[in-house]
Amino acid sequence: MPETPFKVCVINGHVERDFTDCITELSQIGTEVSILPFMDEESEIIEATRGAHGLIVTKSKITRRIIETLKNLRVIVRTGVGFDVIDTVAATELGIAVVNIPDLWIREVANHTLGLLLAWNRKIIVLNQEVKSGKWETRVPGWTGCLHGETIGIVGLGNIGSAFAERIAALDMKIIAHDPYVADSHFESLKAERVSMKELAERSDYVSVHCLFNEETHHIINTEFLSQMKTSAFLINTARGPVVDEQALIRALESQKIAGAALDVLESEPPAENNPLLKMENVILTSHAGYFSNPSAAQVPKRCGEETARVLKGERPLHLVNPEIY
Repeated sequence: MPETPFKVCVINGHVERDFTDCITELSQIGTEVSILPFMDEESEIIEATRGAHGLIVTKSKITRRIIETLKNLRVIVRTGVGFDVIDTVAATELGIAVVNIPDLWIREVANHTLGLLLAWNRKIIVLNQEVKSGKWETRVPGWTGCLHGETIGIVGLGNIGSAFAERIAALDMKIIAHDPYVADSHFESLKAERVSMKELAERSDYVSVHCLFNEETHHIINTEFLSQMKTSAFLINTARGPVVDEQALIRALESQKIAGAALDVLESEPPAENNPLLKMENVILTSHAGYFSNPSAAQVPKRCGEETARVLKGERPLHLVNPEIY
């Protein structure tokens, strides 16, 4: 155990979490843990985390300035899958480990995506409202596809996209996908056809987005892509808000270029009160909750503590985002 304890700062998200299990894990290596409220200002974060050897963050942006200023910093752990709030390039240049927790939420997000697909296809929300208002018609309103025999396009065949593909296969749907970083053998194992983004847009009855958010995927779903989709097609996004150009999507929905959308993530969260998506009947919105289940959420603090402790002890973490540092 070091003479001077390590210092780790946990910066909560908008909803505070109990990090007792994290503190327990880190106490085993003589670590002083500070639990901080959500912060989004660089100077505020720097001042509150001075001397930190490790940061554990949910939504606070850890910028190059913050990383360069915290001279003792060795590891930054993100409490979820995406790590776009961390300047990974800067961290890598300075030899700082960036770690995420990618495996806890795979099934939850895949299941949530499937739920959004079924809610739209079976018009579950509309039917619920109709019955509760006294309307009883034994049919599904509007155009309803049969799912089996229809085509779903998956953008991103990582852990979550692949888990979603496995679930979709049970519905006897045709699966096409785009992911330039995944081997042909993985496409084959999922019985998914590799296609370009253009072909995916043109052929899909439903498009589901599962890619990471970075410079390459920013607004990957844009005006051009949306204009290539079928007018009867439906877009689902359970990845990150900025992978979809929200203004382009709003225009496509208003002009009926596509039939509808289901979004668990938005470019700005929570949405502004005047966001047109809030009033659209052909849009299903959920509150970035696709990842959540009580059992999975309960594991997060312990896992973050374990991964932080590994790095501080000089060990390699299990889920390293930037292996180049080694």
